Amino acid sequence: ELAESGARFEDVAELLWTGTLPSEPLAWPRADLPELFTAAAPEVLVVDETPPLAWLALLVPALALGDPARYSSAPAALLPRGRRLIRAMAEALGGDPDPSLSVAQSLARGLCPRRAGPATRAFDQGLVLWADHELNVSSFAARVAASAGADLYSCVSAGLAALSGPRHGGACDQIEALLEEIRRPERAADVINERTRRGESLPGFDHPLYPAGDPRALPLLATARALGPRAPRLRLVEALVDAQRERGHEPTIDVGFVALCAALRLRPGSAPGLVAVGRAAGW
Repeated sequence: ELAESGARFEDVAELLWTGTLPSEPLAWPRADLPELFTAAAPEVLVVDETPPLAWLALLVPALALGDPARYSSAPAALLPRGRRLIRAMAEALGGDPDPSLSVAQSLARGLCPRRAGPATRAFDQGLVLWADHELNVSSFAARVAASAGADLYSCVSAGLAALSGPRHGGACDQIEALLEEIRRPERAADVINERTRRGESLPGFDHPLYPAGDPRALPLLATARALGPRAPRLRLVEALVDAQRERGHEPTIDVGFVALCAALRLRPGSAPGLVAVGRAAGW
């Protein structure tokens, strides 16, 4: 309901942390990024194709080294630290560092400057849906680290490590690899049939906790269609979803988020890093 109503990601994060949805938008402070993540980030991410999760896995401990109060566990210290950390993660992925911007605005201005308005709404929706924290593998990993008294940066690092696995955050990469295999919308059914013949599963479908279909996927797919109906990769996603639905298989949030990234024409491989920004609210 929050995602579909246009709630800001920051407000939903505050709800998760405090139990109260803010009545007024909160301005999150930004952290000064280490030099490597400001001057070199765009070049390294694009030229060297550094995986976004590997980039964030370097960023988080680097921020910890610059925080002399990192071991303080008082709520008055933890909440500002969490806010700064998530903003830093967004900026390290190419977000605009303007401190007046929300997280979604930062990402939209940095990654989709020509469509910042609609992209902001799309990023807010996607991040809110990923903020779902429950006890999936990455959130469980963060809780295990927290149970040992680890500081916030270490807990988020544990979550990032678990998210990097191919059976979690790596699902988005697998879906994009499948799109490369399909190449043209009309080939979707043939590729599915061939994989089925070989006994291979298709990533991004039939979430075990949502037998009737992952409800988080639907708003993302609808937003993607509204944003970029002619985006080539989105047409591939839609062909894949249609072909799978004919076989009784429903898409997961991973497919929905890949569709959103395709509609925004983000470079392939962007999705896992953005997933981490949203899921960090739960971590």
